[in-house]
Amino acid sequence: MMATAPTFLRASGLCQLGLRSWALLQSSPKERPSSLVCSAPARMAATVTVEPASRCCWDEPVRIIVRGLASQQPVTLRSSLRDEKGELFRAHARYCADARGELDLMRAPALGGSFAGLEPMGLFWALEPEKPFHRLVKRDVQTPFVVELEVLEGHEPEGGRVLGRAVHQRDFLAPGVRRVPVREGRVRATLFLPPEPRHVPGIVDILGFGGGLLEYRASLLAGKGFAVMALAYYNYEDLPKAPENFHLEYFEEAVNYLLSHPQVKGPGVGLLGISKGGDLCLCMASFLKGITASVIINGSVINAVGDLHYKGETLPAVGLHLNRIKVTKDGLADFSRVANNPVEGSFQKSFIPLERAESPFLFLVGQDDCIFNSEFYANEASKRLQAHGKEKPQIICYPAAGHYIEPPYFPLCRASLSILFSRPAIWGGEPRAHAMAQVDAWKQLQIFFHKHLGGGKGIIPPKVRSFTGLCGIPGAN
Repeated sequence: MMATAPTFLRASGLCQLGLRSWALLQSSPKERPSSLVCSAPARMAATVTVEPASRCCWDEPVRIIVRGLASQQPVTLRSSLRDEKGELFRAHARYCADARGELDLMRAPALGGSFAGLEPMGLFWALEPEKPFHRLVKRDVQTPFVVELEVLEGHEPEGGRVLGRAVHQRDFLAPGVRRVPVREGRVRATLFLPPEPRHVPGIVDILGFGGGLLEYRASLLAGKGFAVMALAYYNYEDLPKAPENFHLEYFEEAVNYLLSHPQVKGPGVGLLGISKGGDLCLCMASFLKGITASVIINGSVINAVGDLHYKGETLPAVGLHLNRIKVTKDGLADFSRVANNPVEGSFQKSFIPLERAESPFLFLVGQDDCIFNSEFYANEASKRLQAHGKEKPQIICYPAAGHYIEPPYFPLCRASLSILFSRPAIWGGEPRAHAMAQVDAWKQLQIFFHKHLGGGKGIIPPKVRSFTGLCGIPGAN
């Protein structure tokens, strides 16, 4: 069920660029030559328009148009935002206005900068932190991210005179979505309910090793017709401070709470997990009742860290060999090979017993994941399920995508401090390919959940570049 890079290129239309253009795409923006030469006198003012006007949700694309420029005028567009910690993220790209003095990012290719080519959302997904090793994270979904867009004279992102400016707000709660804190028994979570007072599919959303309670993925997904519970499991309020032991009864309590909610339609719920949250979701699907569909993003099929306990059974954590860490010349660590092989010898006892699961699986895999060997794990999951007469899982592989496959338009986090290993870690990924993967993965997981949870058609993002032909999509093996 795996797709190759040529398949990806054909599916996404990148093969039409030709070998030279593909080589330029893979090179850094500073190495890419400008295909056009612009020269025209500058004007005093320009108007920046963002459609939809004023604000929309973070995962929605926008159209940016600049008017009031001179014919063929060279300009630089710059985007910036500050996160809730005050850290600055910025991107820029060089453009040339058309003969009418207009610049429409849906039609005009960037000539270089943070990205190149026709990228209408490049000023968002190409944002980079001013502070090294800083990842863009939304901590309070009740407030928007505010993105400032500027048009500067010429092709110098720092020295050009500002010709026009716009402020765009990107929300994390769609209109009418309700946020409900959950403190029920031991469960510490936040439930997001779509605006319509009707029965909708329920999903438990579990993130990775960062700990605490992050809600941005759950809040955005609730706007697509699901009741989504963002579930904390350590380092939050009265939960354990460290991921040393996991008791599946806690997660079972969360599933039962969601199933009992009057707005959630049964008979089961879906699971969505990334990184450590992925292998926790695999454990939940394998041991618990009431699981109808599971989506795993760059997860492991082994219990990676911390022994897992459930009703007298223990799934031991697999051993880690830190001497297998690959260190780059910049001192960053690649952890993708530190875990023992789950199909060898005594390490098999840490392999999650997927054959017990009653739900179908969707694995979303970044082939440049530098934290987990995610493609290998997805393949092993498929082998194990089929060996026990179970349904073959759906696997979608994204070339040049890294570990953190987030909702659309979050910028790629190249590297940041690993809480687990207490050192800077490479997460992997190439910015443009990773951005494309996030758009498609967001669409695919919604389709999968609506299909298996009985939610109907639902709200799927607007038309995006097709990934038809990737593994798990019609036309793949």
